[in-house]
Amino acid sequence: MRTLDATRTDDARYLALKARDARFDGSFFTGVTSTGIYCRPVCGVKTPRRENCRFFSHAAQAESAGFRPCLRCRPELAPNSIAWSIQDASYILAHQAARLLDEPETWESSAPTRVASRTALPLEGAHFTLGRPGGETPASPSMEQLARRLGVSDRHVRRIFEAQFGVSPVQYLQTRRLLTAKQLLADTDLPITQVALISGFGSVRRFNAAFVAHYKLNPTQLRRAGAAPAGPGISVRLGYRPPYDIDAMLAFFGKRQLGAIEFVATSQDHPRAGMTFCLESGGRTHAGWLVAEFDGAHHQVILRVSDSLRDVLPQVIRRARAAFDLDADPLAINSVLNPRFPQGDGLRVPGTLDGYELAVRAVLGQQITVAAARTLGTRLVEKFGAPMQTPFPELTRLFPAPAVLAQVGGDALGQLGIVRQRQAAIVAIARAVAEKRLQLHGGADVGATIAALKELPGIGDWTAQYIAMRALRWPDAFPAGDVALQKALGVLEPKNPLRAAREAEAASTAWKPWRSYAVIRAWATLPEPVKKPTTTKKIAISPCNTRATA
Repeated sequence: MRTLDATRTDDARYLALKARDARFDGSFFTGVTSTGIYCRPVCGVKTPRRENCRFFSHAAQAESAGFRPCLRCRPELAPNSIAWSIQDASYILAHQAARLLDEPETWESSAPTRVASRTALPLEGAHFTLGRPGGETPASPSMEQLARRLGVSDRHVRRIFEAQFGVSPVQYLQTRRLLTAKQLLADTDLPITQVALISGFGSVRRFNAAFVAHYKLNPTQLRRAGAAPAGPGISVRLGYRPPYDIDAMLAFFGKRQLGAIEFVATSQDHPRAGMTFCLESGGRTHAGWLVAEFDGAHHQVILRVSDSLRDVLPQVIRRARAAFDLDADPLAINSVLNPRFPQGDGLRVPGTLDGYELAVRAVLGQQITVAAARTLGTRLVEKFGAPMQTPFPELTRLFPAPAVLAQVGGDALGQLGIVRQRQAAIVAIARAVAEKRLQLHGGADVGATIAALKELPGIGDWTAQYIAMRALRWPDAFPAGDVALQKALGVLEPKNPLRAAREAEAASTAWKPWRSYAVIRAWATLPEPVKKPTTTKKIAISPCNTRATA
């Protein structure tokens, strides 16, 4: 029997459905009992009758209830629902488990596990094993591994996961993989065998069986005429919830872009950003390029990816969503931040495609201006970055690999203008990443990673928090020692920086768990620093230096 609160919630969802309100895209899905199909709130079909609607917080719940995804609005394009709470421990634990399942890189370093008991069975069960091109089948996350990461028993993980989401971890992961495959079938011309493998299925037979069982369709029926538009690489679409300040996001990246590895175009017709990067998966390194073009009218990003990355396309999509913060929920964030920061509800936290690269660039930018940091970063790329061919004249190199910088001597870095303290920090980061001692992605353990970063030479709390905010995608990061942040909050005390940091930290408690977004909004309130005359020989440190260069 439904409670009154649940009925009211569903009534509110129905109103959002009738309005096709894009702010709720991905926050819930509607199953229509008369058709057996579930849709996004923005679906353009005729609004179903209220009595025919069932509402679900996650796609996995809709599919578990027997509904098939709509072929028109395509639920796989919806932004993910990332919920954070400081009220309910079980709520937090369940969502953290889902977050770990959503991050393929979380399990990259897992050694193959022998099945010694029922608790060690892989999450995919008998029908789903994490497959990779070339026949590689590394260990899949098991309930035992997942529970160990969360610090609880595997039985407790199952219990709280099903209580929160209404489905088991197996069903949740299965839906994620099926929707990934559905998107690749609809948007790309990748062979079905390849789609099956990179989506996480061990064989085409198992993939076909799961697809037909859930969607009552053969995978070939999802192929769309003209799915691969003319142009280089592979093209897919990614959705986001409005409002989204496209100009602010591209301005952030444009101000920090390094020559040869990235570009930003801010034209009104085709705002876009492009960059090169490397991705390691299954013991192999995949290098390529990515161009993201914003379609503000449809609340989408058109993502074009080089053919060299087709074997890891799901991981690339995941990284792109993180880099441009496409899964943010403005309604939840604004409810906490608007009393203090009424402006900037379209601002997002800029991420990165490569956490290692972001960490090195954060170190390069310590205590110097944005322009100076760009100069050092460009020199580093030109000296140590590997050349690569792309269809874009702006993209000609890769950022120096961890193994390369790990072996670079101080003299070589010093010749680029990098001071000794920064040299040690860069080499230490590169070595830690190359030796797999440091993981810098959204699935990493935030607390442990921050602690590991601060143990490296030249890495303090500000740098660690900044890396957590942009590379680890932690929404509650807060670099309390940031001078520009203190200035924006009105607590800056140049003669007593420790007290200023304490006051900033104390003020930030009201913005939990969205302090990363509060930082971005606070920085946005500051005027641009005045350029120094070119005749001066002194290097002036801007109040924004500590935060603006990575």
